Amino acid sequence: MILKGLTWLVLLQLLGNLINLVLLPALPGPIIGMLLLFGLLLLRRSIPESLEKTAALLLQYLPLLLIVPAAGIMTSGAALLDDLPAIAAGLVLSLLITVPFCGWLMQRLIRRLDRLREDQA
Repeated sequence: MILKGLTWLVLLQLLGNLINLVLLPALPGPIIGMLLLFGLLLLRRSIPESLEKTAALLLQYLPLLLIVPAAGIMTSGAALLDDLPAIAAGLVLSLLITVPFCGWLMQRLIRRLDRLREDQA
């Protein structure tokens, strides 16, 4: 079951890498693969059980991915301090964009859920 979900994830990432090489060199292959997975899940309107189990298994190991950035921060502190204004500007700008977007999206989803409940009643 988990092998089937992992196979789907790897195939979509490989397809994303292929699209990256052929059509979209500016966008990373894994990002394209995630977008393909998102589109596939939207078309299916459900998450396959194999993919859900695989994702749950992989999420257990997500903290391990933070080891490399933490080591980079520890060893490259001086370089980060040199670029601190640009980093701070990027963080503030991304915060100013994502927080209102998430609020708007949440309101829209709540309205949609309310409409679905009204239709069922």
